[in-house]
Amino acid sequence: MQHDVRLRAAARAISDACYPSEEWSQTGFEEADRFRIVHYRQAVEAALHARSMLVASPAQLELI
Repeated sequence: MQHDVRLRAAARAISDACYPSEEWSQTGFEEADRFRIVHYRQAVEAALHARSMLVASPAQLELI
Protein backbone atom coordinates (compact mmCIF):
# COMPACT_ATOMS: atom_id res chain seq x y z
CA MET A 1 0.00 0.00 0.00
CA GLN A 2 3.05 2.27 0.19
CA HIS A 3 2.73 3.02 -3.53
CA ASP A 4 -0.93 4.13 -3.33
CA VAL A 5 -0.79 7.49 -1.56
CA ARG A 6 -4.55 8.12 -1.70
CA LEU A 7 -5.43 4.69 -0.33
CA ARG A 8 -2.89 5.11 2.46
CA ALA A 9 -4.34 8.53 3.32
CA ALA A 10 -7.84 7.06 3.40
CA ALA A 11 -6.69 4.22 5.66
CA ARG A 12 -5.02 6.74 7.99
CA ALA A 13 -8.18 8.86 8.11
CA ILE A 14 -10.29 5.82 8.90
CA SER A 15 -7.83 4.66 11.52
CA ASP A 16 -7.73 8.11 13.15
CA ALA A 17 -11.52 8.28 13.19
CA CYS A 18 -11.99 4.78 14.59
CA TYR A 19 -9.07 4.79 17.02
CA PRO A 20 -8.78 8.45 18.09
CA SER A 21 -6.80 7.96 21.29
CA GLU A 22 -4.65 5.54 23.23
CA GLU A 23 -7.82 4.31 24.94
CA TRP A 24 -8.83 2.74 21.62
CA SER A 25 -5.42 1.65 20.36
CA GLN A 26 -2.02 1.63 22.01
CA THR A 27 -0.27 2.25 18.68
CA GLY A 28 -0.40 5.01 16.12
CA PHE A 29 -0.98 4.45 12.44
CA GLU A 30 2.71 4.25 11.49
CA GLU A 31 3.49 1.64 14.14
CA ALA A 32 0.34 -0.29 13.30
CA ASP A 33 1.46 -0.27 9.66
CA ARG A 34 4.95 -1.45 10.53
CA PHE A 35 3.70 -4.42 12.56
CA ARG A 36 0.49 -4.98 10.54
CA ILE A 37 -1.63 -5.09 13.69
CA VAL A 38 -5.38 -5.61 13.52
CA HIS A 39 -6.20 -1.89 13.68
CA TYR A 40 -4.12 -1.26 10.59
CA ARG A 41 -5.59 -4.21 8.69
CA GLN A 42 -9.13 -3.08 9.55
CA ALA A 43 -8.42 0.48 8.38
CA VAL A 44 -6.96 -0.79 5.09
CA GLU A 45 -9.93 -3.08 4.54
CA ALA A 46 -12.33 -0.18 5.19
CA ALA A 47 -10.38 2.05 2.79
CA LEU A 48 -10.49 -0.61 0.07
CA HIS A 49 -14.23 -1.05 0.59
CA ALA A 50 -14.80 2.71 0.54
CA ARG A 51 -12.77 3.04 -2.66
CA SER A 52 -14.86 0.37 -4.36
CA MET A 53 -18.03 2.22 -3.38
CA LEU A 54 -16.66 5.56 -4.61
CA VAL A 55 -15.76 4.21 -8.06
CA ALA A 56 -18.92 2.12 -8.49
CA SER A 57 -21.56 3.33 -10.89
CA PRO A 58 -25.04 4.12 -9.56
CA ALA A 59 -26.33 0.94 -11.25
CA GLN A 60 -23.72 -1.16 -9.42
CA LEU A 61 -24.63 0.48 -6.12
CA GLU A 62 -28.28 -0.42 -6.60
CA LEU A 63 -27.28 -4.10 -6.68
CA ILE A 64 -25.62 -3.88 -3.28
